[in-house]
Amino acid sequence: MIFDTHAHYDDEAFDSDREELLKALPENGICTVVNMGASMRGSRASIELAQKYDHVYGAAGIHPDDCGPMDETWIDELRALAAHKKCVAIGEIGLDYHGFDIYDDKPSKEVQQKWFWRQLRLAAEIGKPVVIHSRNACEDTLLMMQKAHEELGIDRAIIHCFSYAKETAVQCLDMGYYLGFGGTTTYEGQKKLTKVLEITPMDRILLETDCPYLAPVPHRGERNDSRYLKVVAERIAEIKGVTAAEVEAVTRENAMRIYGI
Repeated sequence: MIFDTHAHYDDEAFDSDREELLKALPENGICTVVNMGASMRGSRASIELAQKYDHVYGAAGIHPDDCGPMDETWIDELRALAAHKKCVAIGEIGLDYHGFDIYDDKPSKEVQQKWFWRQLRLAAEIGKPVVIHSRNACEDTLLMMQKAHEELGIDRAIIHCFSYAKETAVQCLDMGYYLGFGGTTTYEGQKKLTKVLEITPMDRILLETDCPYLAPVPHRGERNDSRYLKVVAERIAEIKGVTAAEVEAVTRENAMRIYGI
């Protein structure tokens, strides 16, 4: 059975068949899903889905692209959502420096860093792990996570959809953090991720979809969902020299440990 550590089933891409799909996941080999918050609406929806389905848990957090209007009232609501017994993390939070030349309304680096740090503080205050989004922001993310590790005692973190070099992976692993891998591990030319997986201990690897995005080959370009993680498990098994069943079992244990389930 597979544990999908990062999904977005509240996304409008699932509006036509959300209930049917979520109900069918256990019979398709998916034992547990954590639905991520990315906006305030998404954080609320994640907890609602967790309340509705036994095999779904939620996370509450504001994605860097959505942090522009944030104020302390948002932190108060995130704190309230995180108090729910099935809210297992603050996430996804972090930094995203992609697209400053494309999007006029993208929050500045300074605004992103302010609210990333505030949400890290919130996680430390309430004792929840964090799920980190980092795109084109390797250096600043690493500096802030090192500071959070030292000053806030953040020792439970997932670097979602890990995409950086193995040297960065080593620094994250040295802080005790977990790395999330999904469909991108199957894409042609992903030698960097192969090298990262080669040096990442099995007990720090997590499976994730980020659905509806990043479907693995041979489903690339389709709407992604948790059932496709079997393909990812097979690819990781090939890299690590183990069976897909071992990958599924170990990553499930890892997910339960980091999320405290």
